[in-house]
Amino acid sequence: MKKILIISDGTTGEHFIHRAIETYTTENIYYIVQMKAKTFENANPARFKFYEFDPTSLYKLANLLKMEFTQVFVAMDSIIDVEHTIKNIRAIKKQLRVIVLDRWKLESEDPNVVLINSNDILASRLLDYLPNVPVIAQNVGIGEGEIMEVLVPFGSSFVYRHIGVIEQKNWRIVAIYRNRKLLMPSRRRMIQPNDLLVLVGEPAVLKSVYRAIKRELGQFPEPFGSNIYLYIDMTVINQNSIKELVRRAVFAHKKLKHDLIIKVVNPANISALQYIKDQRDENIVVDIEYDIVNLEQAFHEDIKKLHIGLVIVSKEMFANIKIRNILYEAHIPVLKLSDISFSSVKETVVILNDNRDLERVSSTIYDISAQMGFNIELHNYMSEHQEIREQVIEHYYSLSTIFSKSIKVVKDTENPIKALKSRESFIQILPFTHKFTARRIYSLFSTDSEKHYHKLDKYHQLFIPVPL
Repeated sequence: MKKILIISDGTTGEHFIHRAIETYTTENIYYIVQMKAKTFENANPARFKFYEFDPTSLYKLANLLKMEFTQVFVAMDSIIDVEHTIKNIRAIKKQLRVIVLDRWKLESEDPNVVLINSNDILASRLLDYLPNVPVIAQNVGIGEGEIMEVLVPFGSSFVYRHIGVIEQKNWRIVAIYRNRKLLMPSRRRMIQPNDLLVLVGEPAVLKSVYRAIKRELGQFPEPFGSNIYLYIDMTVINQNSIKELVRRAVFAHKKLKHDLIIKVVNPANISALQYIKDQRDENIVVDIEYDIVNLEQAFHEDIKKLHIGLVIVSKEMFANIKIRNILYEAHIPVLKLSDISFSSVKETVVILNDNRDLERVSSTIYDISAQMGFNIELHNYMSEHQEIREQVIEHYYSLSTIFSKSIKVVKDTENPIKALKSRESFIQILPFTHKFTARRIYSLFSTDSEKHYHKLDKYHQLFIPVPL
């Protein structure tokens, strides 16, 4: 829930509050300060909190600013009141973003104070109606939202990512504004917190991009889905390991704090089925499929209907090429559990490769590592070509500031897979790309470490689809 502070005094401020009330969102809560209280119909008391006092009083405003606000909007009729209110805010919150309705051509060197000149906006809107004058900025195109600007929040999954690794299909980042300066995008430019991105693309695509940029970390398995799905095919899985598999899945479910659905197909072990049924509670649902069905179709229907964000399978199921392909086509993360205790895992292991896929899934790697309490290790197999890997390492170091979580970079002089085989426990995280749909035998002559994932089969592995 984002807390927004609105300081209002005058007709424009009242109109802004009315518009905020009419704008439906469940993600914002508004705290409204007025010099003289006004009544606003249809204001949801759960989302709108009203206060009556003079915001130029430092003492009164300080009490309210003890809360953590995302933004402050100042819409007042008096220039003196505006200046003193901003001064009071800055005395308490040095970096809080302040949006100010400016009628007097105010000046500010503070990069976190945004001055919205009302006269310029009105003149620009009137200018749109002049004949033979080109329309600029907001009205370029067909006016259906194909041009969008997005402020990148500090916790966004786009922060500290190079533009070159963001797949831009049917949309583009065409400009970046940083500290009120225009920066032209390039493949190697890194996005930073509070950057203002100008996007161009199909309106429907831009809406999805907007949601992706605004999503904050610490929510895994979001945005892939909201529930965890343990998938057990009793004709494939080792019958003696079913109970341990369920125990480890329940452990992961408690750590991630998302509901768990246990789906059993081709039931065969009565003892195991009873144990699974005994796991039912308000956050664990058990679904046993006794009838013969189209398993692939039923799986994809469950993923969509139940809003699944993480699938958990055994190593035997992931080894099955047909099941592995079905999992890949779902485009959601897959946690492959091995026979090692999951509670003993302390490290997330990432083996660097000669591509940028690991940068594309980096936010999810940090997300799950933070939630599970894992340390992060990057294994860099030293070779002649290090440029891409060094850029990925730079990205991970930068991203570590979001979680205040340090990383360890291991420089391997030999194949890291060989060295890792001597470890007791860890979880390896890999980008879930099309290369995993091939048969394992095809990896024999490959130098791609990701294709040799099965050589670390005795350890837990998390496969993350490469996102937007």
